[in-house]
Amino acid sequence: QVQLVESGGGLVQTGGSLRLSCAASGLAFATYDMAWFRQAPRKEREFVAAIRWSGGTTYDTDSVKGRFTISRDNARNTVYLQMNSLKPEDTAVYYCAAVYGAHSSKLYRQANYNYWGQGTQVTVSS
Repeated sequence: QVQLVESGGGLVQTGGSLRLSCAASGLAFATYDMAWFRQAPRKEREFVAAIRWSGGTTYDTDSVKGRFTISRDNARNTVYLQMNSLKPEDTAVYYCAAVYGAHSSKLYRQANYNYWGQGTQVTVSS
């Protein structure tokens, strides 16, 4: 049984930082590409960042460039999202997701992911 368990969310002031973690089990983690998505109230779930199985290549959306960094530790079956310079518009539930063997163009679409976590709330106060 595959499980993705996010942690690290919380309440932070504008300009603050948080580090999200996603611990994976039940899958060959080192062979899966991993990603973070987020969903704000009354909005569609959107892509935030992705990282290839090897950790060698990352992708992120324009709104988080220079502020968020995705990384992974295959020895710990964990993917991270370091979030700096947080803004109120970053407030959302953050989800990690796993996909196997996807072309890079497919990493941005949630429909292509095989497994999802339950999400962790991030709230940025102004």
